[in-house]
Amino acid sequence: MALQESGEMYLETIYILSQKSPYVRSIDVAEYMNYSKPSVSRGMGLLKQGGYLTVDEDGYLHLTETGNQIAAKIYERHTVIRDMLIHLGVDEETAAQDACRIEHVISDKSFQAICRHAQKASPESSQL
Repeated sequence: MALQESGEMYLETIYILSQKSPYVRSIDVAEYMNYSKPSVSRGMGLLKQGGYLTVDEDGYLHLTETGNQIAAKIYERHTVIRDMLIHLGVDEETAAQDACRIEHVISDKSFQAICRHAQKASPESSQL
């Protein structure tokens, strides 16, 4: 099952929330994303069907290995692109919004080129 942008967004949100607490529920995802509970419930069902997510008996969401890998990749793209845009002089809010859109469409090849460029531009720092 190929993930669409919305599925990637859900995985990334669960990933972010799970960094703060091991107990993530669908309601937490809905509140974080400002989505309706039925929309999130449908999304979680699709992610579960696709093997990206499990739900335990208490209703807590857990990313599978595959789901975690995808979520970590999307989150890395988001943070690197956001930081690069900020470094270029874009305000934080715009950089975050633009990074959120770019992270889903940029190819691996282009993203790796950005990372190489950022590393050359600032090898002594993890900041872009």
